[in-house]
Amino acid sequence: MDVEELDGLALRDFAPRPTVRLASHRVPRASTPAVDAHNHLGRWHAHLRTGRWSDDDWRVKDVPALVGLMDECNVATVVNLDGSWRDELEANLDRYDRAHPGRFVSYARVDWDETSQKGWPERIAASVVDSAARGAGGLKLWKDIGLRLRDERDEPIFLDDARLGGMWSALADTRLPVAVHTADPAAFFQPLDRHNERLEELLRHPDWQFMGPQFPPLARLLDALEAAVAANPRVTFVAAHVGCYAEDLDWVDRMLRTYANFNVDIAARIAELGRQPRRTKRLIEDHPHRVVLGTDVSPPTAQDYEIYFRFLETADEYFPYDADEPPGNGRWRISALDLPPELAAGVVGDNARRLIPALHTLA
Repeated sequence: MDVEELDGLALRDFAPRPTVRLASHRVPRASTPAVDAHNHLGRWHAHLRTGRWSDDDWRVKDVPALVGLMDECNVATVVNLDGSWRDELEANLDRYDRAHPGRFVSYARVDWDETSQKGWPERIAASVVDSAARGAGGLKLWKDIGLRLRDERDEPIFLDDARLGGMWSALADTRLPVAVHTADPAAFFQPLDRHNERLEELLRHPDWQFMGPQFPPLARLLDALEAAVAANPRVTFVAAHVGCYAEDLDWVDRMLRTYANFNVDIAARIAELGRQPRRTKRLIEDHPHRVVLGTDVSPPTAQDYEIYFRFLETADEYFPYDADEPPGNGRWRISALDLPPELAAGVVGDNARRLIPALHTLA
């Protein structure tokens, strides 16, 4: 290309190759048996689109091959957040937990379609009890609560809705931990303009933007999360994606300091954490037992796990946070945390084994 052509090069086509020479370390295996505490192995996402369960819709087509990959990467257990409810929960438990004891823990969900009819709070609570009896290892709550979920009067339902009291009590009584995802990256709640750092991502996925009168502000969703955590001290919360607010680790730190039942996973947020590695490392140092590994990459690959282990266990700087070009979240690179062995062991696996009762026998 000549200078004139380059002067008109579209930003989306600009793919600079760094010339800085930096250390690079491969970490194909975790230093301690890992727990991927945030993954999706079931059919729930397909059911969300189609309203049915199909044998073609399993996220993982070859489960023994996944177990082989886990062995290769020193991943002891993967938490499957797609267990759903009743018969579909049984299908997940049969496919993963029962077929490969100790290697998978399937979490239940609840059928929020119940909220269209009166009496749904009692049915939701009963569903949690039923799922615990069937063998679910926890409950997954998704971001539809607050963003889209509505009751029989077409009013929005948030995590701090008093009618969810029975669900929280059921979780406390059955000792099921809850993996909760509310909100989404902060940029998804900001105007779609030239200042939005996730512009390319949102242009690819316009349904991921939550700005407008039909959606609550980010602050309302985070306030609802905090209210639910504060009101239910007997429930173990693992807030997904670094407490659902990886962009503000001071907020996450305050939550961890204030609520002993609040914990976080790092799933799908090393792009954010790697831009603030010193602050991230300090968060883990201050709360060494409260941060857990998760990838949210389904199905995971050896390369996915290697990137996460590199991020946690090395001092490498300025490296890609995923294998895509351009990377999925934004055009930047990350630096690793260089965690000492005892902190790395906690994040990689030991903390999850402490927080999730279904894993206690594997500690």
